[in-house]
Amino acid sequence: MADPRGFLTVTERVPAPSRPVRVRIMDYREVHERQEEGVLREQASRCMDCGIPFCHQGCPLGNLIPEWNDLTWQGRRAEASERLHETNNFPEFTGRLCPAPCESSCVLGINQPAVTIKEIEVSIAEQAFEDGSIVPVMAERHTDQTIAVVGSGPTGLAVAQQLTRAGHTVAVYERDDDIGGLLRYGIPDFKMEKRVLERRVEQMRAEGTRFRCNIEVGHDITWDELRRRYDAVVVATGATVPRDLPLPGRELDGVEFAMDYLVPSNRWVAGHPEPRPMSAEGLRVVVLGGGDTGSDCIGTTHRQGAVSVTSLAIGRQPPRERSPHQPWPMSPTLFEVASSHEEGGDRTYLASTVEFVGEDGRVTGVMVSETEYIDGARRPKAGTQHVIPADLVILALGFTGPEPAGLNEQAGIDFDDRGNVARDGYYMTNTPGVFAAGDAGRGQSLIVWAIAEGRSCAAAVDKYLMGETRLPAPVAPSDRPIDMM
Repeated sequence: MADPRGFLTVTERVPAPSRPVRVRIMDYREVHERQEEGVLREQASRCMDCGIPFCHQGCPLGNLIPEWNDLTWQGRRAEASERLHETNNFPEFTGRLCPAPCESSCVLGINQPAVTIKEIEVSIAEQAFEDGSIVPVMAERHTDQTIAVVGSGPTGLAVAQQLTRAGHTVAVYERDDDIGGLLRYGIPDFKMEKRVLERRVEQMRAEGTRFRCNIEVGHDITWDELRRRYDAVVVATGATVPRDLPLPGRELDGVEFAMDYLVPSNRWVAGHPEPRPMSAEGLRVVVLGGGDTGSDCIGTTHRQGAVSVTSLAIGRQPPRERSPHQPWPMSPTLFEVASSHEEGGDRTYLASTVEFVGEDGRVTGVMVSETEYIDGARRPKAGTQHVIPADLVILALGFTGPEPAGLNEQAGIDFDDRGNVARDGYYMTNTPGVFAAGDAGRGQSLIVWAIAEGRSCAAAVDKYLMGETRLPAPVAPSDRPIDMM
């Protein structure tokens, strides 16, 4: 544990500093800066001597949070990194991108602001990279088993790294021109610069993981061919089918899915030679959806020079503090201010979109009504319709599931009633030797769940191939711990 009286003497939660808004919207570099070492150790000292550390319950990865908080407080950073990597392949990703359910479960959060777990986590990883202590982990022995992992997002990378370290030959197939999935082209650099991804991919290459880019499984190579070539196949394609809003005017130019807007922009930032993608420069922008993807769109429009940005949410504005029906240690629904919201724009709640309006085939506005609740159902309130001017409307409404991509036709793989790849309690689909993990089988979820399922699926694949496994399996598809021995 950290300082037993730390939470009594250091009562203030001090988050990592951010670059000034006027400066950061001029580029795509990361918003947050490194915390000063002394402040970081003080913040780590706030970790309590909990009888039961509920942060473990909040984290699907089972991160050993009190242990590496204590080691950070003591200045034993190398040992903190070892503890951190025992349960998490990519703490530098989660420390930047996870919404931190561990902090919602922090015992200190009962009557004080929670420990800055995310910032301590990412600081440990960054220091370890700087010190050179994060090096390739080579397999102790090699098997003759081969595995294809389809998709190179956080799930696919976690599966591949675990199985490579277990001694198997692993090839990761990615349809884009570079590795990372949404980490590469979906998430803007102001949240995570691509150098962070690159150095981890280089570690995996050195360990022996093979990467196959510009190959779309189901099109360039069939799933049946993949099954014949490899002893096991893992579907880690994510949930990439966007949720649509089929209202009048949906066909108008300027009404775009979030990823159709973000991906070309992120490719341009990465220096790809394609013509510059659609820009919000000089435009009035409306973003539908209040999640992380919507926030990414807002931050991007600010950097492109939008005249105005309005985000619309159909529900009520969440409370700023826990509501009685979401007591600690539950993860509460709270009003959150992301870095993109700090940079400007308006946020409107109880706004039901009725129609997209336009002229000459181009969107000019969004007709909305106030949302009312009747018998628990949300619907537009009569007599409250008005039009919000818009030259660009971005639909950031989430994702409905994975793209079929020939899975059913070519490999006979079933889907569940939610449109996700169906799998059993050990991540296997109805087709023997084909597994599914992450958002492809779970549905849209958090990056910590993606990595946790990737690690667990790797254990299931290892046991399928070898009869037993020593790989950790933090979660089953049913969200319960899974025993692989």
